[in-house]
Amino acid sequence: MCLAVPLMIKEINENEAVAEREGVSRKIRVDFIKEPKVGDYVMVHAGFAIEKVSAEQAMEDLAAAAEVEQVLKEMYEEEMAKRSGGEKSA
Repeated sequence: MCLAVPLMIKEINENEAVAEREGVSRKIRVDFIKEPKVGDYVMVHAGFAIEKVSAEQAMEDLAAAAEVEQVLKEMYEEEMAKRSGGEKSA
């Protein structure tokens, strides 16, 4: 399974860029993106921007990822509570 996450380009230097999500920056490659610009949202997989997306699409994807993260967290907490014989904490 492949996973790409939306990041916003903050700086560009030739085929390298700095992109950000929720205040966390990372270096990425933009070799596959036609005319990348500061402010563009791109889907990033394995350190490479693979597709430009709209700001709206990026926000939708981030919201969906947050929902999945919340469900996984709840499942984990329930499993740990079962294993310890206790109740799930609120």
